[in-house]
Amino acid sequence: MIAVLGLALGILVGVLTRPVVPTGVEPYLPIAVVAALDAVFGGLRAMLDGVFDDKVFVVSFLSNVTVAALIVFLGDKLGVGAQLSTGVVVVLGIRIFSNAAAIRRHVFGA
Repeated sequence: MIAVLGLALGILVGVLTRPVVPTGVEPYLPIAVVAALDAVFGGLRAMLDGVFDDKVFVVSFLSNVTVAALIVFLGDKLGVGAQLSTGVVVVLGIRIFSNAAAIRRHVFGA
């Protein structure tokens, strides 16, 4: 319940304050969001499997976001940022849909 209240409070604060993303960080934000979603879906799947560990979740969350941002940063420096961004989104998208399918099987038994 505390997590849900924290999420609602965070959304409310974000809507009311309308934070501005610095232009230097803008290219990395969508990739970071996809990486964070991958960690969240993985955590939800682990919870349903009965193997959830909060430390593993936090490390997974932070490392996913960091590694994805570093890959895109490296791609930008090499001049192939769009291609590496697409690659990161594809790989993380596959993981997200795989976790979503496992969650669906747990919840609906199908």
